[in-house]
Amino acid sequence: MLVGDVCNRDVVISDRNDLILDAAKLMRHHHVGDVVVVEERGGRYFPIGILTDRDLVVEVLASDVTPETLLVGDVMSFELVSAKEDESVLDAIKRMRDKGVRRMPVVSADGALEGIITMDDLLDLIAEQLADLVAMVGRGKRRESDRQT
Repeated sequence: MLVGDVCNRDVVISDRNDLILDAAKLMRHHHVGDVVVVEERGGRYFPIGILTDRDLVVEVLASDVTPETLLVGDVMSFELVSAKEDESVLDAIKRMRDKGVRRMPVVSADGALEGIITMDDLLDLIAEQLADLVAMVGRGKRRESDRQT
């Protein structure tokens, strides 16, 4: 299974020059824990960083910084870990674990933003796959019971 097959294509984005408060409001409005910070080039968006709810807490609120004057670019993470659309989900999970990230923008071969994949999305996918396996085992047991009667 490929990342492009399971990623969320509805990505909340922001510009590095947006106010941090506006980015926080975007997160609240869309019920997400991040905004992908992008640059527009030729009508396409290219991720350059990510701003997470944790960044807001640790870098702004816990540091007693006045948020009204901060820009997204002042707080966002520049060390962006992304996944390619044609990458396997298992490889993406391993990289998320190795890099200690819970979210990865998904990009095309030329680096344009195509979606996002999150730990929550992956847990839902794995839970669904496990439920399918459990159902298969249950059907097999029922068939065996039916044969014996």
